[in-house]
Amino acid sequence: MTRVPVGAIDCDVHVSVPGMAALLPYMSQAWREMIVTRGTDGLELASYPAGTPLATRPDWREGERLAVVRREVLDGFGARAAILNCLHGGQAVHSEDLARALCQAVNDWLVEEWLDKDERFRASIVVPAQNPGYAAAEIDRCAKDKRFVQVQLLASNEIMLGRKYYWPIYEAAARHGLPVGIHGGSAYRHAPTSVGWPSHYLQDYVSHTMGLESALLSLMAEGVFNHVPDLRVVLIESGVSWLPGFLWRAIKSWRGLRGETPWFTTSPADLVRRHVRLTAQPFDAPGAEEVQKILAHIDCDEMLLFATDFPHWHFDGQDALPPGMPEALIRKMAVDNPLATYPRLKETLA
Repeated sequence: MTRVPVGAIDCDVHVSVPGMAALLPYMSQAWREMIVTRGTDGLELASYPAGTPLATRPDWREGERLAVVRREVLDGFGARAAILNCLHGGQAVHSEDLARALCQAVNDWLVEEWLDKDERFRASIVVPAQNPGYAAAEIDRCAKDKRFVQVQLLASNEIMLGRKYYWPIYEAAARHGLPVGIHGGSAYRHAPTSVGWPSHYLQDYVSHTMGLESALLSLMAEGVFNHVPDLRVVLIESGVSWLPGFLWRAIKSWRGLRGETPWFTTSPADLVRRHVRLTAQPFDAPGAEEVQKILAHIDCDEMLLFATDFPHWHFDGQDALPPGMPEALIRKMAVDNPLATYPRLKETLA
């Protein structure tokens, strides 16, 4: 077992809204009446619903969730802080106005039900990317609370994330010094693979890495980092081990084709090392030797962030760090890199 140092910062802990009814108190009267009248107050738009037992650990589904997170994550690792990422259907519904109402309610629910319950909690702002203007306004609204340390997007949305359509979101995030956390997942406007819809969950789950690769390349090739030079992006739950091969091919192709994107003047590897961070759970490598080879290819000890990815069913418990990690890197992943990545952590945990 590779020990996590006391005082670690967990950069990916999942919480979920127990159901639509839990959000009604945080909505306007008009939205409450509409949802109840339509009979949708019983919907469960949250991630990790009770009907999908393999999505989460049994103690999360059956226990008092705040107590479970405190015991397993905060106290279990001696964590100094944990960043909560709430994946919710509000980021996928087709109605832009309903999306705004749901995301606002989720963020207010996060404040009251989680952030106010333990001073060690921080959170990502859930935004309605269906309408970047609404999303930017939600960032401005929530950024007043310093416990929100990041903006949360799904990797696969209406269109590729680098397109100018989404630039208001990145501008708003940079305006408040907030990284943008891109989490594996989809709004399912398109098939999750390039050749159509999968038949099984296994295919869908594995395909999310493709969405993250596409999102990253889109941000670079469309010039997002030129337009917002201070932007920091965190790839959450990406798997990590795909990165060396992706960078090798991106660099090779960029050298031959960069004439068509004259603003793309910096090598993909340099852009990634400067602007991109990755949570290191899950780390898709079978053993210590393979982990060390991947780390050598990444060639940057500032890119990885410690995360437990709790409460996924494949949560590794006290083995949350992959084998073969050098001690010096573990300290950086667990403490130094999160503080450098999230300015508000450095400000509020000092």
